[in-house]
This record gives sequence, C-alpha cells and structure tokens, in this order.
Amino acid sequence: MKEKITAQSIRLFEKKGFSETSIQDIVDTLGVTKGTFYYYFSSKEELLMDIHLGYIEDLLNRQEKIIHDNSKTYKEKLFEVVYMLISDIETRGLAAKIFFREMKNISEDRRAIIIPKRNEFRLNIEELIKAGMEAGEFRPNLNASILSFGILGVTNWSYHWFNPEGNCSDREVAEIFVEMILKGIQIN
Repeated sequence: MKEKITAQSIRLFEKKGFSETSIQDIVDTLGVTKGTFYYYFSSKEELLMDIHLGYIEDLLNRQEKIIHDNSKTYKEKLFEVVYMLISDIETRGLAAKIFFREMKNISEDRRAIIIPKRNEFRLNIEELIKAGMEAGEFRPNLNASILSFGILGVTNWSYHWFNPEGNCSDREVAEIFVEMILKGIQIN
C-alpha cells in the first residue's frame, strides 16, 4: 500500500502541485482512509521526502555500478550515466519532475539530507571526467566541475520535453547528447 500511496501521490503532485494536493485527495483517489495514509507517513512532507530520497538513492546506486564497471572506458561510462538519466524519463519521469520542482516544499532540515546526495551524484560525474582526463580519453585542460553541471543541465531538463514515444528513442537522445559533449572534450 505504501508504494500505491507514493505512486498516486506522484501523479497528483505532478498534476496539481504539492501544495494544492491534500492528503484527502490522495486517499480519495485510492479509496482508503486517512488512517491508512498516516500508517505509512506522518505528513505529506514526509511523503515528499520519501519520494525525493527514493529517486536520488536509486540514481546514486545505479550510477555507482556504472562508474565501478572496469570493463568500460570513461567515454562508455559517461554515455551510460547520460543514458540512465534519459531512459528514466519513460519510467520515472513524473518522479523526476517532482524531484526538481517540489524541493522548495521540503523543510530545511530535510533538504540537508537530500542536497548532499544530489551533490554526490554531480561530484561522481566530475570525478568520472577527471579520471577520463587522466587516462587520456578527454582533453587534459577541462574544467570538470563546470562540465558536470552542464551534463546535468542538459539531461535533467529533458524530462520537460522528451517524449519516449516521439521520433527519437531514449538511446538516440543519449547518443546525441554524449556526442555533443564528447566533441567538446575528447582528444581527436
């Protein structure tokens, strides 16, 4: 039931916004009582926090597997991270939208838990770029910090416009993005 509450809440938050969605709205659409909601969550903000943590922790776990896969080059790892973010739009696009749009509705003490995880994800990309530079796959004079922000800017914004059923597949979009990135950072 917790997963059903979370999934329905994500849909409602995306449609109406966090502030405009009441606990009553959530339980009404599921046909359960408020008691059921409060059995799993102490508040709507705790639910939002749970959505945020679930989203970023899943990304971090999958990113770590990619980064530590020694069978891949740094270019391949960069592609896999970008592809992971783009392909998630089909399955987790609404959660991504909530993750980026509704952060303002999380209290400062709870944001202090989420922000370091977001930073860790970005810093992992930065370290991947630095390792690629050291290995000679990327130009040695790059600003890895700015590049990591740029990569996340390109990929994270795509949940606004990317349609998994459109003309380009998630893999094709990831290939276009990585080609655009690599043309600027790889050694010829």
